[in-house]
Amino acid sequence: MVEPVGNHYVVARPVYSENSFNEEHEKLHRYHKTFWDHLKLYFSCSSQRVKKIALRSFPVVSWLPAYRFREWILSDIVSGINTGLVAVLQGLAFALLVNVPPGYGLYAAFFPVLVYFIFGTSRHISVGPFPVLSLMVGGVVVRLVPDDSAGNSTSTNMSAIDQERVMVAATVTFLSGVFQLLLGLLQFGFIVIYLSQPLISGFTTAAAVHVLVSQLKFMFQLPVPGFNKPFGIIYTLESIFSQIKDTNIADLVTSLIILFVVFVVKEMNDRYKEKLPAPIPIELLMTVLAALISYFCKLEEKFNVAVVGKLEEGFQAPVLPDVGILQKCIGDGISIAIVGFAVAFSVAKVYSIKHDYPIDANQELIAFGLGNILGGSFKGFASSTALSRSGVQESTGGKTQIAGIISAVIVLIVILAIGFLLEPLQKSVLASLALGNLKGMLMQFKEIGVLWRRDKYDCVVWVVTFLAAVFLGLDIGLAAAVAFQLLVVVIRSQIPSCTVLANVGRSNIYRNRKDYTDIYEPEGVKIFKCSSPIFFANIEFFREKLITAVGFNPLRVLRKRNKALRKIRKMLKNGELQVTPKGLICMAKHTHESDEELDNNSIEELDQPTNMTDLPIQINWSTDLPPGITVPMVDIHSIILDFSAVSFLDFSAMRVLQKTLKEFIRIDIDIYIAGAPEGFLEKLERCAFFDEEIKPSMFFLTIHDAVLHILLKKDIASSPKSKLAEDKGSSNDYIVIPSNGLRSREVTIPSETKF
Repeated sequence: MVEPVGNHYVVARPVYSENSFNEEHEKLHRYHKTFWDHLKLYFSCSSQRVKKIALRSFPVVSWLPAYRFREWILSDIVSGINTGLVAVLQGLAFALLVNVPPGYGLYAAFFPVLVYFIFGTSRHISVGPFPVLSLMVGGVVVRLVPDDSAGNSTSTNMSAIDQERVMVAATVTFLSGVFQLLLGLLQFGFIVIYLSQPLISGFTTAAAVHVLVSQLKFMFQLPVPGFNKPFGIIYTLESIFSQIKDTNIADLVTSLIILFVVFVVKEMNDRYKEKLPAPIPIELLMTVLAALISYFCKLEEKFNVAVVGKLEEGFQAPVLPDVGILQKCIGDGISIAIVGFAVAFSVAKVYSIKHDYPIDANQELIAFGLGNILGGSFKGFASSTALSRSGVQESTGGKTQIAGIISAVIVLIVILAIGFLLEPLQKSVLASLALGNLKGMLMQFKEIGVLWRRDKYDCVVWVVTFLAAVFLGLDIGLAAAVAFQLLVVVIRSQIPSCTVLANVGRSNIYRNRKDYTDIYEPEGVKIFKCSSPIFFANIEFFREKLITAVGFNPLRVLRKRNKALRKIRKMLKNGELQVTPKGLICMAKHTHESDEELDNNSIEELDQPTNMTDLPIQINWSTDLPPGITVPMVDIHSIILDFSAVSFLDFSAMRVLQKTLKEFIRIDIDIYIAGAPEGFLEKLERCAFFDEEIKPSMFFLTIHDAVLHILLKKDIASSPKSKLAEDKGSSNDYIVIPSNGLRSREVTIPSETKF
């Protein structure tokens, strides 16, 4: 019964152990589905299930009929045009990261959008090239098709190298799409949970650094070979600075001007986004201006600048992936698939929460997988979503993926009709535009200080991920970062937080005894809490912390007591001890017996419970013992283990816990476990955890139940009147708590209390 009194509440109920609670309150029997039940349900077939699968597999069927044409179409058109223009420029710019001709970036910005319109579940992300993925694909391209080291850079050789690189990029894209599709069909969308936010942030920041370094060769227009190996970024910088005197000044000046203008205008867009009807399309303006200047001023002829060159009109015939290349880039395909999905899903999740609609991780995998398969077949490269492009689509009023289709139409127009207008554009301009989109990722360095203040483990994960990805490369760095993150999780669970609790405020609240002054600790009672699952890796740590908390090793005490009993039996047999009403009296000068002699006996016998049935007197270990016999003092009689935060206990830990509890019980210390989660007791019973020493009656609902049970038990044991009242079942049973107790008044214990 709960009675509210102002902002207080008064609870009157029996003291419950787990057994007494289950006896008083009938528990419903619930059928838990087995693996075979789930399998049958998964492969069952009905008209309703077919409809559900169809709607889930083709999300466009569910939202397109409900499209609010009059309300949304104008916003989607405006958003689609803006997004399409950005997609064209980013497609050309990010193609430089892949080390393929810029025109192939347009294919990567077109085909995946069509597929995502049908199969995707997010309404706001813009699908297409992403700088991190482009750089990862570019790493594979450079590794399998390196630059011409012989210096025979004729147009024929360059064309052949470009075609080989296009094929490698298309093949690894196709492979990553296959992996994404398989993961989606096998319902492996949950894998994204293994890439934490600090890991993704550190990885994308490292990728931004790689993008920055990789674009320097276009800004300086230097012939820098690719170094796709550990510490490749250092070799790249070394190569750039060794040729710095050969810099093309025109390209460098153009790049710096473009970068400055883009950064300034983007800062204005961010600062005045609430006042501007739409972000200023600075990339488009600078591209048009740079192309016009390059065309009319003949920069290619006068200053020998590198330009985009001829863009092929139309589409090329689809190709099958090269089997030989597939075998060499399986690992790269997996890492590209996972990173692309993780980044896209995290962005999609942000917009789904903001606009209140659900997204399906498995369906997203399928959508991106099919998009990359189609894009790779048409010689595009891996796609995901660029943060800046998705921001443009959402901020300019995009409501659905109709905006995505319109952006694809803009890209299509460039591919089929007006691509030639971009041919005079300098590559250094594209490099500057690519770097201009890295501001958000490079600003993630600020997270280091925030993470250090909030969670040092996450900060270490961020730093290690960043350093690994920068110096080992994105592929090896990602694998190393995931392994390190899992290691951190193991370490954090292997070294759990273990505390000694005390009563705070003379109520039913128990907190860390070190954090409060107004605490009450029942005499002879230790309350120990472990805030972690207990398993094979941390059970020894748990045992050590428990021994430290109580102040003695129960096994050592038990062995000392058994050794003392052996000595006592031997002294009684030799007449050196005499039993009197006051206890044992030593009758002769005792000769010390060495511990070495006793230790020759079987150690297993010393670990057994103390047996005094053959002695004429019960030994009180807290009193003075005969000379020459010393046993560690034990000043507690009860231990309460708070298992409210222990979500599971594996079999290995269960064996060690059972052994530890028996050691305490054998030295006459009562053990109680409070707050165990649902199903915990049943699992222990299945695993034969209980026996004559460890019984289910030690489990209590809460710490307070266990404490009240201990206090009542000790009071009954010390007061004959209380014992008599207990035996008679008086309806006025009560226990008086001392003035320093939980309450400085009488606490009534209902007669139906069960122990």
